[in-house]
Amino acid sequence: MSQARVGNTIAWVTFIFSGGFLSLFVAVAILDIALLTRLVNEGFAWSIAWFGAYWQVLLLATFVIGLAIALSPYGKARLGDLPRPDNHRLKWLAMIMCTLLAGGGVFFAAAEPIAHFLSPPPVYGLETPSEAAVHAALAQSFMHWGFLSWAILGSLTTIIFMYLHYEKGLPMKPRSLLYPLVGRRVIDGWVGDVADAVCIVAVVAGTVGPIGFLGAQVSYGLADLFDVRDALPTQLLIVLGLVVLYTLSTVSGIRRGIQLLSIFNVSLALLLMAFILTLGPTRFLLENYVAAGGVYLANFIPMAAFRADQEWMGQWTLFFWGWFLGYGPMMAMFIARISNGRSIREVILSLSVLAPIVTSFWFTILGGTGLALETSTPGLISEPFSGFNMPGALLAITQQLPLGFLVSTLFLILTTVFVATTSDSMTYTISMVMCGDDSPPRVMRVFWGLIMGALAAVLLTLGGGSITALQYFIVITAVPVSLLLLPSLWVAPMLARRLSISQETKP
Repeated sequence: MSQARVGNTIAWVTFIFSGGFLSLFVAVAILDIALLTRLVNEGFAWSIAWFGAYWQVLLLATFVIGLAIALSPYGKARLGDLPRPDNHRLKWLAMIMCTLLAGGGVFFAAAEPIAHFLSPPPVYGLETPSEAAVHAALAQSFMHWGFLSWAILGSLTTIIFMYLHYEKGLPMKPRSLLYPLVGRRVIDGWVGDVADAVCIVAVVAGTVGPIGFLGAQVSYGLADLFDVRDALPTQLLIVLGLVVLYTLSTVSGIRRGIQLLSIFNVSLALLLMAFILTLGPTRFLLENYVAAGGVYLANFIPMAAFRADQEWMGQWTLFFWGWFLGYGPMMAMFIARISNGRSIREVILSLSVLAPIVTSFWFTILGGTGLALETSTPGLISEPFSGFNMPGALLAITQQLPLGFLVSTLFLILTTVFVATTSDSMTYTISMVMCGDDSPPRVMRVFWGLIMGALAAVLLTLGGGSITALQYFIVITAVPVSLLLLPSLWVAPMLARRLSISQETKP
């Protein structure tokens, strides 16, 4: 029987620390955006310079140790307090697939491969666009959104959260990751409050940024497709619609809104993927998926450990990995919340292997179509993409497909729902941290949903520079969050072994 404890009191210290810091960020943005941008850029550069190598080792170690646990006899151990999972596998996988991708799952899938094709990553030593550059471009995208990125979201930390929550009765909060090191005082003391607050700030920064960017990017798309004026009022209306969507989803709970929205999102993505694969450059996509996958696996360690070009790494690999690290503890909490009754092996292999394979195929379908169009007609995609115009690249690709107008419209809808599915799960998880309850009060979910939307609207009103500053700020927050994740490298195997032994000795 579960020993998990829940509560309904608000963690006021965590609330004041996180809310106060976010308020300060917005205040500085209002008073002096140039100062904020300079401070964030300096902090970003410092974080990359001093912690970049550590992050690379941490992600590699997390992936390798997670696979070792999953493939060992400990992988059979069941997590949680249910004899079988409380969510159907397909519904469970749909919710997992919507955690990492968010809006990046569409815009970056279209834009990143073409960016790497036009300017090949330095690890490959390629100078100009070529057939080899096509493989390298897709392989580099696989590296950024593949095995290592997915693994850090919960392959090890999910084990820790679920063991400590269901076996020890500890709250499912980021602070619990430190319990095996410092004991009970981190649960009730100020160190735990700070740990929780830092993770909340990181995930709010990482979620508010995409909300604001979605407003700007979808507004661009609507102007291109429907001749709607691309202006601030349109962007704010898009943000308002998104906030209403994900707030209603998180209020209705995991089994209803969050699950249904995720299923709709994944179903639409699969439909569009099948459409492009069938009516697009089918042979090009299949051949290059296999070829790029081979390049990815052959160069896996050289790409993951590449250090020769610090400026490039900061703008690409370490930016992405800092972003995903910032999400790490909170995403793991959400995955733990929906994975009751599943085995360690199922959680790790689904998260660290299956999800990256599907993500890589998605990047090949969308970004690979852009590469096929660009190689056949140079400038067809690269010119709209000029200046790193991600929605320009997306629409340039989709409008070349059969039923281009309809497909383009569906992709804008898909992007919106992708952001909503990340926002609703993070709103739910932040509320869990604030209340220490697996099913936090609806009023708390509404509050955080509206707060994130309001922050995005304010920063969008101040201009794109403030949204960009917030996006880069999550990389700074990844510094303390990554230190919080470090103990999972040895704590997770220990707890997996302990759980396996206890289940084997039960009558």
